[in-house]
Amino acid sequence: MSHRLKPPLSVRRYATASSRPHTPGFQVFNRHTKLLQRERAARSPLSRTTDYLRDHVANDLVERLLLINRKYPRVLDLGAGPGYIAKALLTPRQGVEEGMTERVSDRIETLVAGELSPTLLHRDDAEPWNKEIAIERVVLDEEALPFEDNSFDAVVSSGSMHWINDLPQALREVNRVLKPDAPLVAAMFGGDTLYELRTSLQLAEQERHGGVSPRVSPLADTRDVGGLLDKAGFSLLTIDVDDVVIDFPDSFALMMDLQAMGEGNAVLGRKQGQISRDVLMAAEGIYRQLHGNTDDTLPATFRIIYIIGWKKAENQPKPLERGSAQFSLKDVLEGDKKK
Repeated sequence: MSHRLKPPLSVRRYATASSRPHTPGFQVFNRHTKLLQRERAARSPLSRTTDYLRDHVANDLVERLLLINRKYPRVLDLGAGPGYIAKALLTPRQGVEEGMTERVSDRIETLVAGELSPTLLHRDDAEPWNKEIAIERVVLDEEALPFEDNSFDAVVSSGSMHWINDLPQALREVNRVLKPDAPLVAAMFGGDTLYELRTSLQLAEQERHGGVSPRVSPLADTRDVGGLLDKAGFSLLTIDVDDVVIDFPDSFALMMDLQAMGEGNAVLGRKQGQISRDVLMAAEGIYRQLHGNTDDTLPATFRIIYIIGWKKAENQPKPLERGSAQFSLKDVLEGDKKK
């Protein structure tokens, strides 16, 4: 009997303003370990049962793509997995015009799905939805894109960029393969993702062994992403954040799902081997004490950073020059107060 709990996702939303060989300048993750984890996850009988989070994120990403009212002859799906975004593109949804529904896939001529793991990339080859979209599958490393300059009308990515070692370089590569005035629309895990599990494991390991080992991967902060996009050559940036909260019966069910998702620890310098039983049991108790719900479940927070950035082009709107305003903001505000 399965103890997996897949309730409706609870989401808290808020917004903030905002190929070539390459050796990453930053080495945080072991990419070979990550490849093996994805390969094992794709072969696991639990693989499809843990698609719920990635499907949710892909669906929200496609909603953002829907708001960009243009056609895309050729789109790159970076870190495509088995086709989370491809399936979301085929879902009918409320169109730009009121009362009209459309599938975003109808705007796309070819979707190039790029993924590090061959097994994960081809996991759903035989699914019926493959016949409804022109899709090309390419095994690639997100850190070194094997494509020509200016070759894509959009790049999308859902839930894979948090495993990239040199994110600034990867964003520059995405900018390189985009055509001028083409968008990057991406979603990545960041910030306080899994902070409940992170703090519980750290406290348990400190209590049992007098020190801590990195058990949950470091993630980009929302405040850093805008600067990285700007330095990579993107303009007209939009960044917003969703906190997706999923309730699990216990921390063991959460960690089992993370393994089945291919989201195991791949940090360089991590402590080798399994976490000891006494640390796991201590972490379970700490998790319940610090974060437990009143219904005896344990919440796990996934912070999703959604990104839209445009490759610069001559015909793009540009901010007015400093000092060119015709009205004073001070005068406008004071006028409102007088009313």
